[in-house]
Amino acid sequence: MKAKIAVLAGDGVGREIVPEAVKVLRAVAQRFGHTFEFSAGDIGGHAIDKVGVPLPQATLSLAKESDAVLLGAVGGPKWEGLDYSLRPERALLGLREELGLFANLRPAKLYPMLADASTLKRDVIEGIDLLVVRELIGGIYFGKPKGIEKTPTGERGINTEVYTTEEIRRIATVAFDAARKRKRKVASIDKANVLESSELWRRVVIEAHKNYSDVELTHMYVDNCAMQLVRNPKQFDVIVTTNMFGDILSDEAAMLTGSIGMLPSASIGARVGMYEPIHGSAPDIAGRNIANPIATIASAAMMLSYSFHLDKEAEAIERAILHTLEQGYRTKDIQSPGCQLMGTVEMGEAILKSLNQN
Repeated sequence: MKAKIAVLAGDGVGREIVPEAVKVLRAVAQRFGHTFEFSAGDIGGHAIDKVGVPLPQATLSLAKESDAVLLGAVGGPKWEGLDYSLRPERALLGLREELGLFANLRPAKLYPMLADASTLKRDVIEGIDLLVVRELIGGIYFGKPKGIEKTPTGERGINTEVYTTEEIRRIATVAFDAARKRKRKVASIDKANVLESSELWRRVVIEAHKNYSDVELTHMYVDNCAMQLVRNPKQFDVIVTTNMFGDILSDEAAMLTGSIGMLPSASIGARVGMYEPIHGSAPDIAGRNIANPIATIASAAMMLSYSFHLDKEAEAIERAILHTLEQGYRTKDIQSPGCQLMGTVEMGEAILKSLNQN
């Protein structure tokens, strides 16, 4: 097959980890007889420095004209003093909204050999395999009114949590469909005892569940879910939740696996999907060749599966990652005694070697 991939490396470690994922995708294309065309675009702080805005029209057009987007990370202290509307993170929100990417899939699976890299006890985390389905273009990040306004005594910051029936129904459907391919369990996370938006969320999820009688549905308040992820994470299969709750809970779930550098994500919902690691730009380690590229490479595998329906090729990347870890190769964030410490490029090369040999 032929596919056009927009490559948006972004800021910080994004500029180091994305090239490693591109190398792997090129190897997959060569091995399986596909043609992937890669086109680079500027986004985030890197774009601000070049043209003054975090999401240039040229980058947005490139994304819309591509078959999928591979994204690194954006942001950093350098741009924190800018007006809120011009900060690097606005590019992510803009891309998601413009591309219609309402569903963010964030798998959290523990590789057995990384059990000791987690800060939790082995018996708590062994066997973890869950999926966070996060609503991505609604909720408090997009609701209006919002902003900062003057008051007689100072200022007032305003953000509004808004969800519609359709927004909730479509993300619930994604979660139930995903559960049918897994353990057929969905936990819907809300704050229905306090928030009217969550009251509607729960009601619509219950209604959507009527079409999925083969899937078990439970409900949990977000504060309890945060606790349960640490106390007994193996109780979860698919978690579906709002934009902000999903943002927070998926980062928590990432640490169950040993490092946030291990978790990929897929943002889907329209023709063009976007694939990125869930971690940030990590400016404190940028340029030092120590960032973990595995989450980005695994995100590329998700691209092959979700956007291009190349499941065999995606599985080849997953096997290469697993084989590399089995050989004892580790980046700094997942280092353990007796393992060989590697840099960003070296880990990418090790995965590439495993891909070509297996």
